[in-house]
Amino acid sequence: MYRDADRAVLGGVCAGIATHFGFNLKVTRLLCVIAFLCAFPFAAFAYLLAVLLIPASSSRVYDRESCDELRKEALREEILRAKPTVGEVRERYRAMDERLAKLEKYVTSSRFELDEEFRRL
Repeated sequence: MYRDADRAVLGGVCAGIATHFGFNLKVTRLLCVIAFLCAFPFAAFAYLLAVLLIPASSSRVYDRESCDELRKEALREEILRAKPTVGEVRERYRAMDERLAKLEKYVTSSRFELDEEFRRL
């Protein structure tokens, strides 16, 4: 994540956030202004911290298409990492099977009938 120095008004934090997450810049700035109005000390401190800690970048170094391609590639990698492995799926189904067996055992027990009678009272 970088601050966008080319579209910066007060440091480029909002422009960098909008570029990084694909948000509309005007909406991001509007939300920032609302944050300043609602919680000025905290918002001002957070903004100042962001200006100091997030490095600035110029879109002249990276054109818009290469940034979009990098973002798409990162999204693809994240989706691939999110896919469960066969072992994880097997473990999930085993746990669900155990819960189902416990549920069946409870529903067919006399305790369930007794609990139902108490609920009806």
